[in-house]
Amino acid sequence: MAFEGLSEKLQNAFKGLKGHGVLSEADIDNAMRQVKLALLEADVNFKVVKEFVADVKEKALGEEVKKSLTPDQAVLKIVNNELTELMGGAGSKLTYSPRGFTVFMLVGLQGTGKTTTAGKLASYLKKNGKKPMLCACDIYRPAAIDQLEVVGKSVDTPVYTMRDCKEPEKIALYAMKEAELKGFDVLIVDTAGRLQIDEELMEELARMKKAIKPHEILLVVDALTGQDAVNAAEGFNEQLGIDGIIMTKMDGDSRGGAALSTKKVTGKPIKFIGTGEKSDALEPFHPERLANRILGMGDMMSLIEKAEEAYDEEQAARLEKKMRKNQFTLEDFLEQIGQIRNMGGLASIMKMLPGVSGKVKDADMSQGEKEFAEFEAIIQSMTKEERKDPSILNSSRRKRIAAGSGKTVNKVNSLVKKYNEAKKMMKQMNKPGSKISRMLNGLQ
Repeated sequence: MAFEGLSEKLQNAFKGLKGHGVLSEADIDNAMRQVKLALLEADVNFKVVKEFVADVKEKALGEEVKKSLTPDQAVLKIVNNELTELMGGAGSKLTYSPRGFTVFMLVGLQGTGKTTTAGKLASYLKKNGKKPMLCACDIYRPAAIDQLEVVGKSVDTPVYTMRDCKEPEKIALYAMKEAELKGFDVLIVDTAGRLQIDEELMEELARMKKAIKPHEILLVVDALTGQDAVNAAEGFNEQLGIDGIIMTKMDGDSRGGAALSTKKVTGKPIKFIGTGEKSDALEPFHPERLANRILGMGDMMSLIEKAEEAYDEEQAARLEKKMRKNQFTLEDFLEQIGQIRNMGGLASIMKMLPGVSGKVKDADMSQGEKEFAEFEAIIQSMTKEERKDPSILNSSRRKRIAAGSGKTVNKVNSLVKKYNEAKKMMKQMNKPGSKISRMLNGLQ
């Protein structure tokens, strides 16, 4: 999970500041020493770390912290603000051509995930009301065109190809004409990469840039490569000029140093981060939200957005009605598991809750996900009658369900027990005069 190690170490660094009425310079120095080590271990650029720690220390020794009733929280706020600024301050959005037709050119080294990112970007644009077309301009890598066609099909987006043409800039020019003629408003150009930045690659990309005049050049880098990703970003920006960065494989990078260094080193913003394999696993990059998450302060905005995407108003209204009447069934429980899955799973939700991020171990969340999957399998092995009325689950029924789901009878018993406990709690909550009852009545 991204920033897992850094998050834990930074939160530990501030524990030593708690309970102090006034913070001495020695207290600040000790905390900053731990912050410095945590950032360096997370593979953040050394110069960036040095400047970051100096800025935080200067502000932490200021009058605002000295006069604060909670100096540890004041220092935490400074670190949060500085982390946010380090990653670019406000989020940087894609910009579109004022003439109505926009070209995005994706560049990067081999193996960073350009082609799959092109498909994810198309999927994101479609969700936001755009009509994109993909263009295959990697004429060197075996099966690169085939791969983009597969990716395009998976996100229901057409792909322009010219298999016999060996001039990428010509392919892109024809693609632009075709896209505009057919009413598309965005063209995403997937270009060739190399194992390293070389003169031949840059000359080809420069020719394409001159020919098609892309509205934005987006560099795709692999977060797992750490400072190599930062160096690649610096190299591409110096030789080609880029407008933004898409950082892939953020879900697999537990350190996160590339994301913390790139903006400061290159001056170019991270616009998106890749967070998984699925076509919708591309998220706009929000520095403030990420800083909050790193420091264990949660990310409620992202949680709300995920909830809105997965939210089914009719289902929620039906569930509320059943809760009021104490008619919550195992079928309803199964629906709730589906909603949590749509939001990215239990681990994804827990990471965004204030005060929870960093405290709940991945192993615990993994166990919770496993238990959800087991419950899902057990409920799906029941008849409709059993799901609606678990009270009929006698010994023989439970044995049959266990065999059908591949689980033990104990697991079936555990599910029924937790279900009964949940129903009992709902009954208590719905008693006249209870806080939940008053809240629900206030929503009517």
